[in-house]
Amino acid sequence: MTSASGLLRDVFGFDAFRPGQEDIVQAVARGENVLAIMPTGGGKSLCFQLPALMRDGVTVVISPLIALMRDQVRALREAGVEAGALTSGNTEEETDAVWQALSEGRLKLLYIAPERLAAGSALGMLRRIGVSLIAVDEAHCVSQWGHDFRPDYLRIGELRRALDVPLAAFTATADAETRDEIVTRLFDGQPPCTFLRGFDRPNIHLAFAAKNGPRQQILSFAAARKGQSGIVYCGTRAKTETLADALAEAGHNACAYHGGMEPGDRRAVETRFSREDGLIVVATVAFGMGVDKPDIRWVAHADLPKSIEAYYQEIGRAGRDGAPAETLTLFGPDDIRLRRSQIDEGLAPPERRMADHARLNALLGLAEALGCRRQTLLRYFGEEAEPCGHCDLCDQAPETFDGTQAVRKALSAILRTEEWFGAGHLIDILTGNLTDKLREKGHDSLPTFGVGREFSRAQWQAIFRQMMGHDLIRPNPDRHGALTMTDAALPILRDQQSITLRADSVAKPERRPAVRALVSDEDAPLLSALKAKRRALAEAASLPAYMIFNDRTLIEMAEKRPANLDQMARIGGVGAKKLDRYGAEFLEIITGAAEGMHPARMKLAGRGAGTVYDRLLAAQADLIRGPDGTDKPISCSSSQLAKLAQMRPDDEQALTRILGDRRAERFGPAFLDVLRMAD
Repeated sequence: MTSASGLLRDVFGFDAFRPGQEDIVQAVARGENVLAIMPTGGGKSLCFQLPALMRDGVTVVISPLIALMRDQVRALREAGVEAGALTSGNTEEETDAVWQALSEGRLKLLYIAPERLAAGSALGMLRRIGVSLIAVDEAHCVSQWGHDFRPDYLRIGELRRALDVPLAAFTATADAETRDEIVTRLFDGQPPCTFLRGFDRPNIHLAFAAKNGPRQQILSFAAARKGQSGIVYCGTRAKTETLADALAEAGHNACAYHGGMEPGDRRAVETRFSREDGLIVVATVAFGMGVDKPDIRWVAHADLPKSIEAYYQEIGRAGRDGAPAETLTLFGPDDIRLRRSQIDEGLAPPERRMADHARLNALLGLAEALGCRRQTLLRYFGEEAEPCGHCDLCDQAPETFDGTQAVRKALSAILRTEEWFGAGHLIDILTGNLTDKLREKGHDSLPTFGVGREFSRAQWQAIFRQMMGHDLIRPNPDRHGALTMTDAALPILRDQQSITLRADSVAKPERRPAVRALVSDEDAPLLSALKAKRRALAEAASLPAYMIFNDRTLIEMAEKRPANLDQMARIGGVGAKKLDRYGAEFLEIITGAAEGMHPARMKLAGRGAGTVYDRLLAAQADLIRGPDGTDKPISCSSSQLAKLAQMRPDDEQALTRILGDRRAERFGPAFLDVLRMAD
């Protein structure tokens, strides 16, 4: 079996695995059934792509979206791996090329959608091509409660049994309930080798903000990151278009994306986003899952996501290359009302609605957190962590106050009006604002009339929002959104429990968060030059820019400034194929001069054999005309020197088999000295 570390270096260009990857790779390569839950950006795809190269036969990858499959196939081909996809989006030529590669035994990874399993001919086809491993991407789709549910995912368990091959399932989004269902449906309830590799994405900066002119908040956030690729998620299709227009008017390269667009227009946006540096897509949540773009630098939510799982999955599209990325999530009372009503008015059974309210509560708890957001987020997924030091609450601790009395006053107003009114009317009561409606209802005679004048209307709005965030009150859909009290509020109302609130005021101007630079000021000009070269090469090849090199690789180039191709080969993400194809051009940007290197030597770049090759070449130069400099010139070919450097024969007989008698006679003793010193 081929070495995992050797393939990692030579094919994918990495010197070391990311945390958790190696154990998963080895288990999959051994042929064990595997379930791996890894954070987005943790390198899930490598955990089945690399074992596919280590094992005989074809690995079939079942993936949910055509765009995702096509991106992964193109990236693999750029790295020199034979891969293909059979999808409804293929041209006839693309499909013919896949079948040709399969018939010749060259193809190592075949990507298909789960819907293909519904065809009666699918099983026979997969048996004929010699499938030795099934990999399931986005495995949470098998869950009846998972997002993006696809019924054909339920056929995968049958396929595993029919082919009698190991199966490896991967996902970033799976709570305990979903994990149990994956095991039941894919592995017949027999627990696979399970890896739960944590949910932390330490390179992503987490931030939330109460809505206070949300359009301007998004524009300000984008302005501070101009030129960086980003996604803005919106709750409605109409908002995607108006916000995209506003960003474009502000000078950004921005476009909208939503399910109401024509399929061709949606594909055009996906293509632009994958290939253009600095494009902002303003989208509904349908966008992103099929765009395998590692260098998205920021994600903003113009509206509150539907759950903490959805939030985690959507922000996970930022910073997949491991370089710094930032997020901002805006939320307000209208968002909370909308999400509550969507749950209450849905068709799910009561126990499901309760679970959905609990998931929303977890997200609201994250939004209204008083301490480190990363601790709160990871605690939801069952992990404990120290304060991260780089979320918005670690950057600047929030001001808090004892909100017990304020909350009791608000709850009293709700109860004395029999839970029939919304926040606006209740705030009028608390602040003593004598409106016609209030006078008509006789609410000016309530004991709570005017008891809350110590807070402004804006401050009361923030208090009510936080009360909804703590699930003390909920909008009642049967009473047109009137606020009703939950059981969680009773201990506070009875003065049995206190509550601390954030001293937010929506009238308070928001401090613009600082932007974390990708590189130092000294390295920034070189990084820009490297990105310009990448863009030119990508446009010439009609490839997404990150398929040439991703941001993280260019950042490392700018910081380490390799002086030759050997040093370039040690940059993360520069595999043998990419070094051969692009190395010299990027090196010329860094050093200002091109470096010529024979192709045989190029294959050894960055490896110990490369240094041995150079020493053999130097030894040969001294002996080309013999020890006295008077003999007829003889030299070895570059491929012969490369073979010696790799095989390192330790005696004259083995060396003669590679070089032949004449060359061994002239160079043998000197070459053996070089080879023995290398050992």
